[in-house]
Amino acid sequence: MYCAGIGLLTLLLLLGGCASAERRQSLSDTLWAYANIVRWDGFSRAWQFVDPKVRAMHPLSALDKARFQQVQIGGYDEGDGPIFRSQNCVTQEVNIDLINRHSQSERRIIDHQIWHYDKRAKRWWLESGLPHIEY
Repeated sequence: MYCAGIGLLTLLLLLGGCASAERRQSLSDTLWAYANIVRWDGFSRAWQFVDPKVRAMHPLSALDKARFQQVQIGGYDEGDGPIFRSQNCVTQEVNIDLINRHSQSERRIIDHQIWHYDKRAKRWWLESGLPHIEY
């Protein structure tokens, strides 16, 4: 009976480890896809990564859209990468170099990202929203 209990406990830990490994791989894939979309397609397409609840509560205004169209990404540096705050929440500070399409001036912003894992959808959502940029 004791060995069966240990076997069951080991199985549960392995299954939990698999779920954790899948969640980490999903995070890695999501952060990679988000970074590439921001770099090459801009913030308008990156909007799809924002948590639907956040999108509903804080829709992009016409001014936000115009600001995002005014900039081109010159650099996207994740620094040390994501930091797990819990099993389902990570934070990340990303340095983003913005180039104003009209003036060609460049500046750097720090995007403080908060990502959470949605167990039902089995995906990571950007809870902090898109970065606030102004020119």
